[in-house]
Amino acid sequence: MTATLVAQALAGGYGHRTLFDGLDLTVAPGDVIGVVGANGAGKSTLLRVLAGIDEPQAGTVSLSPADAFVGWLPQEHERVPGETVAQYIGRRTGCAEASEDMDAAASGLADPDDAAAADAYSAALDRWLASGAADLDERLPAQLADLGLDLGDRAAEKLMTSLSGGQAARVGLAALLLSRFDIVLLDEPTNDLDLDGLERLEAFVRGIRGGVVLVSHDREFLARCVTRVLELDLAQGANRVFGGGYDAYLEERATARRQAREKYDEFADKKADLVARARTQREWSSQGVRNAMKKAPDNDKIRRKASVESSEKQAQKVRQMESRIARLDEVDEPRKEWQLEFTIGSAPRSSSVVSTLSDAVFRQGSFTLGPVSLQVNAGERIGITGPNGAGKSTLLRALLGVQRPDEGSASLGVNVQIGEIDQARSLLAGAQPLATTFGSLVPEMVSGEVRTLLAKFGLKADHVGRPVDDLSPGERTRAGLALLQARGVNVLVLDEPTNHLDLPAIEQLEQALDSYTGTLLLVTHDRRMLSTVQTDRHWQVEAGRVAER
Repeated sequence: MTATLVAQALAGGYGHRTLFDGLDLTVAPGDVIGVVGANGAGKSTLLRVLAGIDEPQAGTVSLSPADAFVGWLPQEHERVPGETVAQYIGRRTGCAEASEDMDAAASGLADPDDAAAADAYSAALDRWLASGAADLDERLPAQLADLGLDLGDRAAEKLMTSLSGGQAARVGLAALLLSRFDIVLLDEPTNDLDLDGLERLEAFVRGIRGGVVLVSHDREFLARCVTRVLELDLAQGANRVFGGGYDAYLEERATARRQAREKYDEFADKKADLVARARTQREWSSQGVRNAMKKAPDNDKIRRKASVESSEKQAQKVRQMESRIARLDEVDEPRKEWQLEFTIGSAPRSSSVVSTLSDAVFRQGSFTLGPVSLQVNAGERIGITGPNGAGKSTLLRALLGVQRPDEGSASLGVNVQIGEIDQARSLLAGAQPLATTFGSLVPEMVSGEVRTLLAKFGLKADHVGRPVDDLSPGERTRAGLALLQARGVNVLVLDEPTNHLDLPAIEQLEQALDSYTGTLLLVTHDRRMLSTVQTDRHWQVEAGRVAER
């Protein structure tokens, strides 16, 4: 089915706060619309409104045809306790809901007096067929196996809560690839995907016949997939659709911002010049009157008349200048957007050798990393890549001395001060308020200093008093970055640092890494970050082995 979604004069937010309004958007078959904007600008809120999950504050969302099958895949892969892989995929594809609706409609057929029951059942059956529920059980094992999760018939038994983050991401990707939505709404679909998963996702998005609206922080993914860009500009209280792809949007946005600044500067300079000239004219007028009063004798009517006429001329010039100022077309100064501006705190240099692994073997359940022999020297910048489940996080734990080897040896250098953003963002967690948890990790900072620092990272009064576990993944990531600034580190470990960060924050992180002089271990699937951040060495981790590239 070809379907079109139309949003008109749409407004959305939460409580009494409006994040966007007056938004018009048409999503036609073949459209891939990327939604960009700073964290908190309303990107996820917009997707929820388009999906019909939340009611808009104003405006309308309509579908043509009205029964078009819209799929919304939220940012986090929610793992419901007791839910199996098969049940999760059934829920994410909409097949489970379609099956429940058809079963409920079928029960209505038992009442011969219910004339509408047959029509309801026919509509439910059509939706069930359109969702792909009829053959989902047959398609599921092959799709999981193709993604490296060969569960066979165990998909109906394997619990989602038993999977690693990378495995859960692949199951989420499988759900998307198995779906048959007419319109797809994707919120951060690239999170936790490895390079193979990203390529599969890109092929799916580019090949889908229906319309797609997606939110993503992956710049390469956006550049390869989107046909238009919707920018939600919270600072300016505006939204705008840019034609062309993501790179064209960046160029057009930069041009528009430069022109807006030039237009304002031209206006401000002109107004300042006129105001200065008017001030000078007023001073001349006042000075002329005072001089005339001093020099002119009481009986010199001619000179007095001349001075009065001169004063009136000066006053007329002042009025003319003020009139020109009033006639100027006012140009609002472009508001400076909030930016994440930070540096990574430095510590005294560590020993020349930071970490050493010698024929080390690390076992975790059925997985084995090694034997591996590696050495990390002070000041080295090492990029680490590899498929999900290959052992990258295990390697980091090994290098940092967190996990001891089952065979071989491992040693950590002296005076090693480690700063880490781990994949699960586990350092900042728990039911304590953010300010309390953060302060306990940096005891030398007083409460006011903690709040001031967090505010620089966009975490203000309504964030610092909330339990850390109630913060969004992006907010926890920014808090982790604030911790890096507060602490002195000489070994920086970043495991998928771009997950949940908005685009401006990612760019600022790259700038901070450019000026960081300590040891860096960077694990990322962000292809633009890999090409932007300078590294000395590159390790490829695959199937428990580490190779230098």
